[in-house]
Amino acid sequence: MEPAQRQRNVQWRSPQGISIQAPIPVKPHPRHRIALYSHDTMGLGHKRRNLLIAQTLQRSALPLDILLISGMGDGNEGLATAGIDCLSLPALKKNRDGSYRARHLALPLREIIGLRSQLILNAVQQFQPDVFIVDNVPRGAERELDPSLEYIRKQPQMHCILGLRDVLDDPAAVRRDWQRADNETAIRRYYDAVWIYGDPQVYDLRQEYDFSPEVIAKMVTLGYFNQCDRLQYLGQPWQETLKAWDLPARFVLGAVGGGQDGETLAIAFAQIPFTADLPGVLLTGPFMPESVRQTLGAIAQHNPHLTTLPYCPEPTILMAAAERVIAMGGYNTTCEILSFQKPALIIPRVKPRQEQWLRATRLKQLGLVDVLHPHQVNPQNLAAWLHCDPQLPKGNLDLNLQATQQLPLLLGQLLKTSTCFTAQAS
Repeated sequence: MEPAQRQRNVQWRSPQGISIQAPIPVKPHPRHRIALYSHDTMGLGHKRRNLLIAQTLQRSALPLDILLISGMGDGNEGLATAGIDCLSLPALKKNRDGSYRARHLALPLREIIGLRSQLILNAVQQFQPDVFIVDNVPRGAERELDPSLEYIRKQPQMHCILGLRDVLDDPAAVRRDWQRADNETAIRRYYDAVWIYGDPQVYDLRQEYDFSPEVIAKMVTLGYFNQCDRLQYLGQPWQETLKAWDLPARFVLGAVGGGQDGETLAIAFAQIPFTADLPGVLLTGPFMPESVRQTLGAIAQHNPHLTTLPYCPEPTILMAAAERVIAMGGYNTTCEILSFQKPALIIPRVKPRQEQWLRATRLKQLGLVDVLHPHQVNPQNLAAWLHCDPQLPKGNLDLNLQATQQLPLLLGQLLKTSTCFTAQAS
């Protein structure tokens, strides 16, 4: 018979001065607990990456309970089926200048950050994760993770992992922003490892950003995520979903991420004179302003071979079926293009960060995609690209798409080490 579950009290004073005393359960069970955090202030990219990580780990042989802590309520389809729970934080929105504000609540920034920070800390204290995996922002949005990171640091059985995409921003901007946030100190103090979701053949952030030797020593390259893996988590074969949507057998896909800043590309794509032989399908995204949707609807009335979709729970389905792709250059979209080896024209975002532009231009140099600067986006240039013979990505580069295979291996090694340490210390 297992011993009765014991409890101990932990007292914490939040940055806003609120004193909290919470009973913390001591886990007697053999399953490991994993918590994933993403701040999710612009689009669904961070959450979709964490969702794929969670699904991959849940399908592995590791006995895991997984909690997804997200700054976005959208995109929760399929979580319950996969056995993954999600805690949605009050939403933040990133402005065009890179600053944050509350997306829905009429709260000042300081108050909503305090609320989010407290919710994250309470979740960590009660869930007691063995591993806490943070996406992209070492201290969270506006340092909202600081209380949780400090708490985890004092629990010897807990580990912290930082996951970074291949490109963060222009090197000068990264050095400035990371110094301001004191991110390297946070990595040295709180994190056991830094997982890089990319291939150094494309962009080696260890060299580009002049990180300290102590931080570089914690970095491990996993490769890009093979987005084909997403299709195995669908409730039915993706071909059946396409039939239910009554989409054409062949089409050009236009994708603008979440849609909040994809107006120019979406309108230009909608004005391409598509034909019955190769029609267009435009995915506008859940955050596209209603005024832009109305404009697109008016354009579509005069473009009979264009279909517009406001939202798709799993856009990878469209990528798998598309003949060619015209899209913005978000990390997940780019990984989908590379995974399915689609002829693609990428129009990267250049504000508030250069991340998409840097990644896209490196991939163009390697012969994997075509790139058009956003200032050159118009229906004529997009149509001209479509009229060229499709160039499949060059096969002379062995691109690393092994992130989903590496995740369970690295996590298993960490949990095994942790178990051995706990057994010796007990």
